[in-house]
Amino acid sequence: MSAEKMSATTTEPKTSQPKTSKPKSSTWRGQFVQLAGIVAAVFIAKGALAEPFYVPSGSMEPTLLIGDALLASKFPYGYGTSSLPIQINLPETGRVFAETPKRGDVVVFRWPGDRSQAWVKRVVGLPGDRIQMRQGQLFINDRPAELKPDGVGSAEDDNGGSEPAYRYVETLPNGVSHLIFKMRDNGPLDNTPEVTVPAGHLFVLGDNRDNSADSRVPLRSGGVGLLPIDNLVGRADAVLGSWDLGMRGQPVWTWLSGFRLARFFTAVH
Repeated sequence: MSAEKMSATTTEPKTSQPKTSKPKSSTWRGQFVQLAGIVAAVFIAKGALAEPFYVPSGSMEPTLLIGDALLASKFPYGYGTSSLPIQINLPETGRVFAETPKRGDVVVFRWPGDRSQAWVKRVVGLPGDRIQMRQGQLFINDRPAELKPDGVGSAEDDNGGSEPAYRYVETLPNGVSHLIFKMRDNGPLDNTPEVTVPAGHLFVLGDNRDNSADSRVPLRSGGVGLLPIDNLVGRADAVLGSWDLGMRGQPVWTWLSGFRLARFFTAVH
């Protein structure tokens, strides 16, 4: 008899680990935490670094146009309740890392008449300065701001219309130069009494001198009056983009032509 060899292969029983799936509640919780972190980061950046604003009026023409999207840097002047990206009623406690603006800075601020509104003007007077308009010319501490004619421009109004305006290069006593508009001689705000800017305040003007409710106009009359420094949001440093609002009355397919591409990502002077 022949013995027949048989080879047998033995297989180990497979052990499988049960798959554990995370509860849906923990997944949603993680996504919520991630989203909250992103929102917090954006909120902090917006509150601490810079914030975008939209220009709805022509009071700062020709420097800023209706339809410009501004970026206001917050760190140059420090931080206060006006720096918050949302307006809540908190007691004003002063500013931390406070710095006083320079003459010629274009600033965004909370209008003292309604702090939910953000306005933009140019600083011309600092605490202790004596400010006066004489026949349309700015005087700071009895020193005139130099005016140099620079042709004729077009001043746009809030309804999309426009009218000719004389353009000047104004040079402040500290050497800062910028453009202004004058639409008429002997305007109602061309001659003002001399005002001494008190501590903690600024004197601000619009570059469109005949179409700006600024520090020449009392707060009770709808102007700014003397602006408290604590109302500052930041310094207007750049135009991110711009669109001609006059295009709203045109067919929708023409609206793309309203973008002022030459103004995108330009500095504010």
